[in-house]
Amino acid sequence: MNETQKVVLDRDDIRRTLVRIAHEIVEKNAGQPVALVGIHRRGALLANRVHRLVCELLEREVPLGDIDIAFYRDDLTTRTDPAVHSSHVPFRLEDVTVVLVDDVLYTGRTVRAAIDALFDFGRPARVQLAVLADRGHRELPFRPDYVGKNLPTSRGERVNVRMEELDGVDEVTISELQEVLA
Repeated sequence: MNETQKVVLDRDDIRRTLVRIAHEIVEKNAGQPVALVGIHRRGALLANRVHRLVCELLEREVPLGDIDIAFYRDDLTTRTDPAVHSSHVPFRLEDVTVVLVDDVLYTGRTVRAAIDALFDFGRPARVQLAVLADRGHRELPFRPDYVGKNLPTSRGERVNVRMEELDGVDEVTISELQEVLA
């Protein structure tokens, strides 16, 4: 297989996008208690970045957590050995608007699993969704409240989010797998 990639968001684009999302979260939830919860892995890293920005805008700390959805996925099989991370939700969810943060919204199955995992910690007043990229192709009826970039893609394409903390670079690319001709 040969893979071609097109960069659709670079480091500066991601920074500007997260600043905009933070402003939108503050505006939409004015005066209401809000918390951020990132979905492992890259969603948790994005949540950390958005959290810093929201705290700066509000000039106070807001709760931050992260959840692992490995055992909530509906696509696990007995042969799948999921990467499991610990979840941290060190605050009460009741009467709080929780903004779930993820890197890419695709079928909606990750969001469904994240909501199931979140509700094991309590019942938030509301749940909102923030994503860096929305690529479409929903299988479940979820729509994000905050979108960094809409990326119309085909099912044969892949959206790759790379983050400095894990990958040494901040970028979002679209790749298409193509057969190598012999």
